[in-house]
Amino acid sequence: MTSSDRSQAVGVKTYEVRTYGCQMNVHDSERLSGLLEEAGYVRAPEDAGEGNADVVVFNTCAVRENADNRLYGNLGRLAPMKTARPGMQIAVGGCLAQKDRDTIVKKAPWVDVVFGTHNIGKLPVLLERARIQDEAQVEIAESLEAFPSTLPTRRESAYAAWVSISVGCNNTCTFCIVPALRGKEKDRRTGDILAEIEALVGEGVSEITLLGQNVNAYGSDIGDREAFSKLLRACGTIEGLERVRFTSPHPRDFTDDVIAAMAETPNVMPQLHMPLQSGSDTVLKAMRRSYRQDRYLGIIEKVRAAIPHAAITTDIIVGFPGETEEDFEETLHVVREARFAQAFTFQYSKRPGTPAATMEDQIPKEVVQKRYERLVALQEEISWEENKKQVGRTLELMVAEGEGRKDGATRRLSGRAPDNRLVHFTKPDQEVRPGDVVTVEITYAAPHHLLAEGAVLDVRRTRAGDAWEKRNAAAEAKPAGVLLGLPKIGVPEPLPVATTGGCGGH
Repeated sequence: MTSSDRSQAVGVKTYEVRTYGCQMNVHDSERLSGLLEEAGYVRAPEDAGEGNADVVVFNTCAVRENADNRLYGNLGRLAPMKTARPGMQIAVGGCLAQKDRDTIVKKAPWVDVVFGTHNIGKLPVLLERARIQDEAQVEIAESLEAFPSTLPTRRESAYAAWVSISVGCNNTCTFCIVPALRGKEKDRRTGDILAEIEALVGEGVSEITLLGQNVNAYGSDIGDREAFSKLLRACGTIEGLERVRFTSPHPRDFTDDVIAAMAETPNVMPQLHMPLQSGSDTVLKAMRRSYRQDRYLGIIEKVRAAIPHAAITTDIIVGFPGETEEDFEETLHVVREARFAQAFTFQYSKRPGTPAATMEDQIPKEVVQKRYERLVALQEEISWEENKKQVGRTLELMVAEGEGRKDGATRRLSGRAPDNRLVHFTKPDQEVRPGDVVTVEITYAAPHHLLAEGAVLDVRRTRAGDAWEKRNAAAEAKPAGVLLGLPKIGVPEPLPVATTGGCGGH
């Protein structure tokens, strides 16, 4: 009997959550899963196939121009499956739901629930109401009802976790629709954030990533411009918390006290994701980005002086309306000066509802493509050169799960260095679990990863590894989906590649 059969045999309803977009959506989806499990649903097995879950939830993103086409295509495929499966329900949430509201039900009348970014906690209630009343429920809150982090969760990793410190954004970047959909910035109380982190560490988590649309503007809500640096320092006092990361900051709010806190707090990792978007002052002004090239490079210089081994990554948009060849050359200049470890590069695409979508001088696709290729080639060269500097270094890696696609064939394992570089290392004779820490010497560098081909120098078993082992054993002992299941994401990436430059690229 398969796990799917077992679930059906005991009359348990199954669910599937499909996530599109930035880290905020990933974090929200963990909460949606937690809410559904608290309501008695179990996660549909991965081998169940499309359309075989009792509830399918789409957590959408509105950043890309074709986001709605993608959603309606997926909904269209599910329509006949729903007809053939009595009782099946479909829910649509997230940024596109916040934006399109009633349009979704008009275009896809087989959808049961539409909910927004501010009221994800209502999903189980809305599903039940739709079932009883036999009609679609559309409920979009205009302001936040509860911080995502206060809701039940089904975390994807046993050893690493997202912690939301704020939601919303006060910026008005002309390429981004997110502030209109997630609202003005609202900060969580510092005590609530630290209490959540301490609880997570108590469960075995050893790495947390502080999450916000504009993470280092934290404190603007309460009038304390140094609140974020204070929060970083407070994280340094939590026993058992080995690694602290954060994403995404905004250059406007990146103050010297934050750099000092990063440098002086041992468990704050030497890694910074700092969205650039463009190196041209003219384009930055058109984007309504409140910094200029000199300010940006000045921050990079200060970070490197205080944290010499810091890996700095960025977001760049190519082909913003009005971008000239001279403007693009300015972007290349910043890339050469900043020497990013990695850059998430995107060709500009219209986001419906944003000021940039109606700007004059939209750049022809073929011009954008050629500029994009030049930028990628330059960054690949720099990434490789910067990675080669890591050869010979001895690094502590947190062992990850699911990050090395070829690990099985190469008899390697994978882990993340303190600066978040991905390292594949030779599998040691002794058992090593995700969440454990190994010490290795880097022997080879590629543009996007490092290799440690020699013997592992040291293995440190950790409480995080214990937590992974406990979860793994529980998953094997019970039908799929009843408990937390196997972690899928591993150590959170600095930014999901698919959508950076929009929601996450503040």
